[in-house]
Amino acid sequence: MKLKCIPSVGVSVLTVMTLGASRSSVSFVAVDSPAKMELYVETIPGTDLKFEMVPIPAGVFTMGSSSSEPKRGEDEGPQHEVKLGSFWMAKTEVTWEEYDLFAFSQDTQKKKQQGVELSKQSETERAADAVTRPTPPYADPTFGLGHDGQPAICITWHAAMEYCRWLSAKTGKVYRLPTEAEWEYACRAGSKTAYSFGDDPSGLKDYAWYTDNSDGKLHKVGQKKPNAWGLHDMHGNAGEWCLDHYDKAFYATFKPGMPALSPVLMPTEKRYRHVVRGGSWDDEPALLRSAARRASEEDWSMLDPQQPKSIWWHTNATQVGFRVVRPLEEQENLKGLRSKIIKN
Repeated sequence: MKLKCIPSVGVSVLTVMTLGASRSSVSFVAVDSPAKMELYVETIPGTDLKFEMVPIPAGVFTMGSSSSEPKRGEDEGPQHEVKLGSFWMAKTEVTWEEYDLFAFSQDTQKKKQQGVELSKQSETERAADAVTRPTPPYADPTFGLGHDGQPAICITWHAAMEYCRWLSAKTGKVYRLPTEAEWEYACRAGSKTAYSFGDDPSGLKDYAWYTDNSDGKLHKVGQKKPNAWGLHDMHGNAGEWCLDHYDKAFYATFKPGMPALSPVLMPTEKRYRHVVRGGSWDDEPALLRSAARRASEEDWSMLDPQQPKSIWWHTNATQVGFRVVRPLEEQENLKGLRSKIIKN
């Protein structure tokens, strides 16, 4: 089925506020064209691995949860209006097959086996080869939870960022982690309820893998119903990294009465704490709500015996994976953004 967004046609120039420790205005040009915003399939160059990118229309939504929403966290308010430009989001989380190409240099190994002359590669391939790859994991990174067709887990925020940088170089397109606002907007898919499908958590059985139905394990991506915008596993299965640093009081920094434009709490060189959204196979329904927020913890690498601990792998985050987005037009403060983490 061919999906299309139907945003307003034309060009709009927005002022984007970068909210956080420092505030600055940057220009953001959103070109809303139905002809451009269509579902497409990306094939990772040099492989037969493919993933689908779903168009998400520009719009305004109410971020956070109301004080009356059951099981809400204090960090989910106050609610505030957010305005976003158009972007694509991956239909599912990044799978192990996709991540292994990057993490274990399977793409470069294949080229060597084929006798590819590396100096004569395309500019995108040379750029991708130059991205630093993860160090070997201390243990089986799947922790026995399965591999084929399943979300890549135990991946640090830094590793997810570097994967996006590698994928961007390889494809010549801008792929990155979603901002927290983009993630919630895409998860809600136009809804204002606790979950994208309504307020009753009993409906999760149709849309998510979580404590009540996961049988204590991860599952292959895309097996449950998608939300109204065609995205699978936004609730449950693997929690998902967002671009933002986590601040429990972040929402209180927004000006009441006016939409925040493409907000993001910019990451720094600090390893912790970053935002994770969506809940997982190992979580109760409350953590799968659209507004529920979680922050990464140092304990997620507790069993890592290395000193300093790996910046690539978490040994205690079997509930965390990620998916990618591609902006129609990137906002200035995110252009060329890369992880600044270099050590523990």
